[in-house]
Amino acid sequence: MSERLSGEESLCQDVESLSVSKRLVRSVSQKLKRKNHRGEGEEGDDTRAVSLSCLTLYGRGGGCKVGAETGEEFVDYGGRRRSTSEETKVYAAICGKEETAVDCFAYGMKEKFWRRNNRRILQLKAAPHDSMNVFLPDDILEMCLLRLPLTSLMNARLVCKKWRSLTSTIRFMHMRREGLYQSPWLFLFGVVKDGYCSGVIHALDVSLNQWHKIDAAILKGRFLFSVTSVQDDVFVVGGCSSLTNFGKVDRSSFKTHKGVLVFSPLTKSWRKAASMKYARSSPILGVFEVGPDCLIRAQQNRYERRFYRPRVGGVSDVYEDPHRLSVRRQFRHSVDGNDVLTTHPKQHKSSGQKGENTCKDHRRYVVVAVGGLGSWDEPLDSGELYDFVSNKWTEIPRLPADFGVACSGVVCSGIFYVYSETDKLVGYDVERGYWVRIQTTPSPPRVHEYYPKLISCGGRLFMLSVSWCEGEGQIGRRNKAVRKLWELDLRCFSWREVSVHPDAPMDWNAAFVADKSLIFGLEMFKIFGQVLDFVTVFDMSDARTSWSHISRNHVAHELDAASCMTKSMAVLHL
Repeated sequence: MSERLSGEESLCQDVESLSVSKRLVRSVSQKLKRKNHRGEGEEGDDTRAVSLSCLTLYGRGGGCKVGAETGEEFVDYGGRRRSTSEETKVYAAICGKEETAVDCFAYGMKEKFWRRNNRRILQLKAAPHDSMNVFLPDDILEMCLLRLPLTSLMNARLVCKKWRSLTSTIRFMHMRREGLYQSPWLFLFGVVKDGYCSGVIHALDVSLNQWHKIDAAILKGRFLFSVTSVQDDVFVVGGCSSLTNFGKVDRSSFKTHKGVLVFSPLTKSWRKAASMKYARSSPILGVFEVGPDCLIRAQQNRYERRFYRPRVGGVSDVYEDPHRLSVRRQFRHSVDGNDVLTTHPKQHKSSGQKGENTCKDHRRYVVVAVGGLGSWDEPLDSGELYDFVSNKWTEIPRLPADFGVACSGVVCSGIFYVYSETDKLVGYDVERGYWVRIQTTPSPPRVHEYYPKLISCGGRLFMLSVSWCEGEGQIGRRNKAVRKLWELDLRCFSWREVSVHPDAPMDWNAAFVADKSLIFGLEMFKIFGQVLDFVTVFDMSDARTSWSHISRNHVAHELDAASCMTKSMAVLHL
């Protein structure tokens, strides 16, 4: 009993020497008990604990000093210098085990102060996905997104709204188009599956050799339309659709369309352009790049249509209308073959350069559609021109009367060249507004069942046609059909052979397109009950290269044989 009393007296003496109130002792004891219950092996958080030396901050008057040092985040701003006796004073444990650190603040106050002073860190921890937006400026982020391939760019747009807005601006599209970050893409339209026009677009990324499928419900049921590429968009012009069996390729009862659709692969969106004046299926398309001040000349139906028609009766020119006679003679002189062809391409080239220098960012394009089949499946010789500025179609002069049925066409060096089934070639000048007959050396020999294809690559005019490699006439033991690439010399208008395609010409309607210095070809045919497809490429920049395969049997194995005749292809640099 005496020992217990002596212990209590010593404890009271220690408490009185510390000059600490009973309330403080009670709170410290409760905190120590809580820590002991949590576990003896746990280490206390350094940011929430302070040394026992902070008890020296309590003076004899009681209470905690405002400027006391309570941790690394809180600094002593009181400016009171501690004596060496207080610093060297050692205190024994009041109750329980000795602890190296206690929290002088009430429960939760230390954490509240820490959050108030470190809001920036808490925001970064709460939103780790947006940390790149915090550290990268918009211009740096935009430069990083510019260098992504198209597939990765489309996935990056799904990350957040900010990335989507950055990659959808006109400025971003222009910078990507002018830079060296794009690669060619082939878009295959008009495929047939299970007897129906599927309305699915197959896209080939040439750089990665990967095929992608794009749903196009707006094209379901439409077939025999033509496509062409204009910058980053694809124009779908004309076509047919069955009236009795909707969705099927049925020409027994069909409707011919004159509507025009525009597909944007970058945004996967569709829009409608102005409709043509005449309904057409499988028209021949060409795209011109003209200057901003180019004047599109419309056709004068009353006079210009008569220039290509034979005169009825024996009426002399003397008794004709003088104004009509003068216009007719002037037009005859302008169509005098070689004189126009030798001078016009140079003039057009200089005018094109002027347009690029004066208004490089404001390019102007026009689309020309000629030929094709009409509403009654009759061959057409009329033509129309679509202006992007006015969003209207304008009639152009008809093809020459003895030209025949147009089967292929392309724009090269400012002239729209059109080739006919009768092996005749004409050119149309969009600025002057008339057709020019082109007299060439005897056309390359070809098998007439295969239509020739005109291609423009790097300002040079090429034609792909099928011919016999040995002899002429019917197929024999020594005769072999091959597909050859010919080039037309635009100065002397003579054809020369460039290369021979390695594959046998199994496709009657093979598709060929050009992008810069590359020529792409797609052939689809049915053999042994299976539809096969081959994609080939030819590089015109290297004379030592030949045709090479880049894709085989990746698309057509699930398509019908009708896709061989209804397909159409366009190339974009995306």
